[in-house]
Amino acid sequence: MPSHRNIKGWGALSLAVGAVLVTTAGQYPAGPSPFAPRPPRPAEHVDPVGSLGSAIVTVSGCGTGGGPCVPARHTVKLSGASALTGRPFLLDRREASGPVGITLRTPGRLTDVTVTDQRGRGLAGSPSPDGSRWTSAVALRSDARYTARLTVEEPRPGGSVRRAARLDFRTGRAPAGERLTATFGPSSGRTYGVGQPITAELSHPVPADAPDARGAVERALVVRSEPAVEGAWHWVGPTTLHYRPRAYWPAHATVRVRSGLDSVRVDDRLQGGTSSPLTFTTGDRVEAVTDVAALRMTVRRNGRVIRTIPVTTGKAGYRTRGGVKVVLGKESLVRMRGDSIGIARGSRDFYDLKVRWATRVTWSGEYLHAAPWSTDVQGSENVSHGCTGMSTEDAAWLFRTVREGDLVEVVNGYGAPMTPFGNGYGDWNLAWPDWQRGSALAEAAGLTRHASGGLLPDL
Repeated sequence: MPSHRNIKGWGALSLAVGAVLVTTAGQYPAGPSPFAPRPPRPAEHVDPVGSLGSAIVTVSGCGTGGGPCVPARHTVKLSGASALTGRPFLLDRREASGPVGITLRTPGRLTDVTVTDQRGRGLAGSPSPDGSRWTSAVALRSDARYTARLTVEEPRPGGSVRRAARLDFRTGRAPAGERLTATFGPSSGRTYGVGQPITAELSHPVPADAPDARGAVERALVVRSEPAVEGAWHWVGPTTLHYRPRAYWPAHATVRVRSGLDSVRVDDRLQGGTSSPLTFTTGDRVEAVTDVAALRMTVRRNGRVIRTIPVTTGKAGYRTRGGVKVVLGKESLVRMRGDSIGIARGSRDFYDLKVRWATRVTWSGEYLHAAPWSTDVQGSENVSHGCTGMSTEDAAWLFRTVREGDLVEVVNGYGAPMTPFGNGYGDWNLAWPDWQRGSALAEAAGLTRHASGGLLPDL
């Protein structure tokens, strides 16, 4: 068997990365080999690669989630001397877009490939059938260091030889101005009603005429619930998405939201950054349904009627909005003035009142509240300026019973329908097919099947 010192370079190795990257190659540090030992075979040995003849590192590949392809802009040839320095080579941050691929450019096979990050966590991946390339299963994270340890089996007359090598690379950090992140709502760690939508506010706009970029964002925003339900994201605007189930959330569910945007190339301008996850639970299914024609509110918990309340709603010219609304918050005392909704001071309709036990359902000022001044007509006449009024006792009971995210519905009325967005959460007033049309993924699938962002590992 020939001496290791007499064996020359083992050919060209390529590290093809859709990410910013660094490379070094050379001897392993002192200690055990990073690869599991193999049984010896005739005319075969492992060369520790005391000197690497040459290796070529190129940047290429396509971004994840429909991101653009990245041309091979950088080629680095490592001589034996430079391979032993162990100094990383950082490529342009613009290359941060996708998985890493390690490719052997000369005859032979990659028989072992292990890639770990700076915390020792392995990067999942798989080899090609011919053993010439290994590709990671996911994109690399930005601003991270990775080490690839590999074994190459090269053909030799009468047998083969195995050689070991190490490549160190890292991804660059995108400037804050080009990092796309998502801020999720509602607040994490709390319990909400079954009508609470999830919101995602993006740090940069993604326009409607960029469906591939919108699809990449949706794939990265993952929602999981226990028990599981069907749901979808809907683009409200260039920086805002809402997520809701097809029907309401189940009672007593746990909902987890996370972003997988970090390291995803969204478009030629934006790279995903790190976002904080969200977890919340749902309580009982509480619904307050006001029948305007009957002037009665029926409150149900988990399908069972728990109270029927006489009410008054909006009179002519101030009709209460119809449809499904969601409780936005509660105020034990709020000052209500007519000029806040355009009623001029001095007019016969102007009012300035301190109102108790107010449950808010729109940002423009629609409440369910105590109206002691109208108790004589509650249940028989609509006299309010758009709010739903009731006795102080009933309003206090309702205030204690409902929470943010609970459902408030107005039926058999005369007012305009609650808008889906912009004045609270009217999301449930869109039929499911219409909701799906607001998803870039459903549009790409022609609404034949639903994809709700569940394409990343479970939370």
